[in-house]
Amino acid sequence: MDELDTYMIEMIGKRISGDIVWSKDPAGTLRKWREMFEVSQGELAREMGVKQSVIADYERGRRVAGSEFLRKYVSALISIDARRGYKVVKELAKMFGLNYPFIIDMRDFTSPVTIDKIIMAVDGVLVNSFVKNEKIYGYIVTDSIKAILSLSGMDFYQALSLMVNRAVVFTKVTSGRSPMIALKVAPIRPPVVVFHRPIKLDPLAFMISEIEGINVIVSTKLHEEDLIKGLRSLLAES
Repeated sequence: MDELDTYMIEMIGKRISGDIVWSKDPAGTLRKWREMFEVSQGELAREMGVKQSVIADYERGRRVAGSEFLRKYVSALISIDARRGYKVVKELAKMFGLNYPFIIDMRDFTSPVTIDKIIMAVDGVLVNSFVKNEKIYGYIVTDSIKAILSLSGMDFYQALSLMVNRAVVFTKVTSGRSPMIALKVAPIRPPVVVFHRPIKLDPLAFMISEIEGINVIVSTKLHEEDLIKGLRSLLAES
């Protein structure tokens, strides 16, 4: 399982936990998710290292699940599903709209970082005449060619939600024109866009970034792997 899958699994875990917390019947929703994963109380109890009666108490509302128990409960369901080949997780990824083949890597920082940190992490050059000192809470690295080939109009708007407060990195770009035109008409825009080794930055792409107030960084990292490694180094600093 690659790193992106790890991120998707984390997002699915959060979605499930949120559904349980938000439910008017948390106990029943706990049971619903266990049954959806086709896991018995006994199997779940063994995975969590507790007695089966403990699971039964929570699912009958005799005990109220706190955040720590909830995290262990959901993590145990996902761990069991992992041994079964992620049968349920894969379906949930489709249902939640998390199956984006054009995303190479995506992470959230523990605490926000500045644009200067992003520039250093990608060996970048800021091309704008201004600097918007916005807080950046994560990054998403996309394969621009796969994005163009795979994204429908609805998919594009769903993907935009992933860009909020994140630095969006485009690889395999020639000039940056297509991504900037797409972002210009989008209702949600990222605070920072990074182009990985474009052949030449298109004047129109630069003009759009200036008009729309989107900081554009050109990364000089030699390989995509080096680019991602640099971005991941920020996880330890944040």
